[in-house]
Amino acid sequence: MRTKLLAHVKRVVIKIGSGVISDEHGLDTDKITNICDDVEQLRQRGFEVVLVSSAAIAAGKHVLGIKGRPQTIPLKQAAAAIGQSRLMREFKDGFHQHNLQAAQVLLTRDDLANRRRYLNARNTLMTLLEYGVIPIINENDTVVVDELRFGDNDNLSSMVTNLVEAHLLVILSDVDGLYDQDPRQNPDAQLISNVVRITPEIEKMAGDEGSSLGTGGMFTKLKAAKRATLYGAGTAIINGRNSHNLLHLFDGHELGTYFLPARDPMAARKHWIAFTKKPRGKLFLDDGAHKAVAEKGKSLLPSGISRIEGSFERGDAVRLCDLDGVEFAKGVTNYTSSELLRIQGKRTSDISTILGYQYGDEIIHRDNLVKLGTEN
Repeated sequence: MRTKLLAHVKRVVIKIGSGVISDEHGLDTDKITNICDDVEQLRQRGFEVVLVSSAAIAAGKHVLGIKGRPQTIPLKQAAAAIGQSRLMREFKDGFHQHNLQAAQVLLTRDDLANRRRYLNARNTLMTLLEYGVIPIINENDTVVVDELRFGDNDNLSSMVTNLVEAHLLVILSDVDGLYDQDPRQNPDAQLISNVVRITPEIEKMAGDEGSSLGTGGMFTKLKAAKRATLYGAGTAIINGRNSHNLLHLFDGHELGTYFLPARDPMAARKHWIAFTKKPRGKLFLDDGAHKAVAEKGKSLLPSGISRIEGSFERGDAVRLCDLDGVEFAKGVTNYTSSELLRIQGKRTSDISTILGYQYGDEIIHRDNLVKLGTEN
């Protein structure tokens, strides 16, 4: 079955967890070498590979004498500054054995939330793949602050899957996959081989705590899988600590947990709006506008806006809420918050009269709008 499910895959994003290639003493160079060997074999089979690698902080923290997870942002940034070069050196050496070149790409959420920078990042990564170079992506922990964080590299890997238009996301973890119960507490827990759709019942099977080496537990991996599958890419969570499991996956072995792509995938731009672009404000809609947007798939017009919250610019994302404050959609606005304060509740024919100019009839066009539920 796995062979059939993966038959269409040509471009794959591989996320490498901290627990796979590091321990309390630093990087596990043998594991990195093993992964490089597997990636070289995948390349020989015709696959294009993008890596999203954790472990920069784990690689650098012991130099600072830190045990466990660094507790402050400055400590994390200092450990990452030390560890990034060490991590890349190990990958560079591993790929050099196969005459392959690797390139480091450091991103913050702000890089992908801005559409122009998002496209620039995409063009860079596509060019690297075109020239046979293996991109190795990580969050830019040395400069990032909380509001610009991806949160964890599981989340980042799902965004990169959309960014490079990959067909498959593989999450290399230190566990075998998704179990129906916590296998650490229940020896009778059963590994789930295939998941057609990530339901609330599936989500309840995952915990929410990571290890001292990384930030992501199974819950973050499920979120990443859900986002990737909504884009239309399958997702596999497998144990990366077992040698050559990556190759075994592509050989068709029934290992780990495979999440099937959505039957009706989300367009790339809507996926970007839903998961990557951070909302800057809220628009509260009257009942008529709520029904038109939520049920009829219409664009948002100024007449339906009852209240505005937050400060935002044209091109920012905003949350759409009903009069009770319940969020039901997210979209990219054609007007700033100050402009909307002047035209809210007005007819579209009044926009140019009030403002002296007009970007369009729609405050948010339906092509730039994602309803809640399609992205959850």
